Order: sequence, then C-alpha cells, then structure tokens
Amino acid sequence: MTKGQRNLLIAVVVVIVIAFSMYSFVKGTYNSFVSLDESVKASWAQVENQLQRRYDLIPNLVETVKGFARQEKEVFIGVTEARSKVAGAATIPDKIKANNELSGALSRLLLVVERYPDIKSNQNFIRLQDELAGTENRIAVERRRYNEAVKTFNVKIRSFPENLFAGMFGFTQAAFFEVPEAAKAVPKVKF
Repeated sequence: MTKGQRNLLIAVVVVIVIAFSMYSFVKGTYNSFVSLDESVKASWAQVENQLQRRYDLIPNLVETVKGFARQEKEVFIGVTEARSKVAGAATIPDKIKANNELSGALSRLLLVVERYPDIKSNQNFIRLQDELAGTENRIAVERRRYNEAVKTFNVKIRSFPENLFAGMFGFTQAAFFEVPEAAKAVPKVKF
C-alpha cells in the first residue's frame, strides 16, 4: 500500500467516523426532544384529568348552593359561564386561561357559602366541598408536575447546540400553567 493510498484510507475512515458521530448526535438529540415532548403531553393529560374531575363536580356544588341562596344569581351565572369557557377551550393556553377564570368563579361561589351557615351544615355540600378540595389539591400537584416537564423541555430546546436542531425539527417552547395576576393579590378579609 502506497503512502497516498494509506492517506486516502485514513481520510475515508476519519470522514466515516465523523459522519457516524454526527448521525449519533442528531439522532440522540431528536429522540430526547421526542421523549421530553411526550413527557409534557403526558403531564398535561394528568392536569386535564383533574380539571375534568373539578368540571364534573361543579354542577352538583352549584345546585346545592342554589337551593339555599337563590338571590346570588350573578355568582351562579359567573360559575356557569366560566365552566362553559373551559368546555370550549381548544389550545393549552386557552385551557389554562379558562381554568384560571373558573378558579376565580369558584372562589366567589365559596364566598357566598360563608354568608349562609345552613349551607355549610348540609351533608351534600360538605361532601361536595371535600371532593372539590381534594380535587384542587390534585390539580396543584399535577400542575407542578406539568410545569416541571415544561421547564425540562424548554431548557433542552433552548440549550446550545440542541437549539440549532429544535427549530429544524419543529419543536417549540411549551406553555407553563401559570397563576393569573388576580390570584397573586393578597386576599381581603372582612368581618
């Protein structure tokens, strides 16, 4: 084998090693994007399960309170409208916004309950309120898990050199499930 042939063989081997290394890197990067994207989707599905549970509890809670507080019509309308927005939301950001509105409407409904002591002693209401409280806790846990999955995914697609491939493969940042500004305000307690 001549020196020229040996140099050519070395060059071909180097090119093959570099090509294989690039292929392995791109394949690994793409697969990690897919894995993290699926993790975000699975976490969101769990959030939706808990939101659906709350959505299903609301009509029973509203009907129980309605029986005691008929004059609180605007609160019931607000809860019903917020619930309708949840049902009509199509995208994750829309669902987040609609569920934040529903949380606010539920807070107003529970304020109505405070004005009517008879409601708080009703066994149906107590049971529904306990189920709603448990569901709200589950929503908080799933929201946290979803936001952790979103953070991991978003960090991955924004980090160098993965960010060079993320856009090329069509991966974009996922939306966090954030608390609305109104929920951050300090509540006013009146006696």
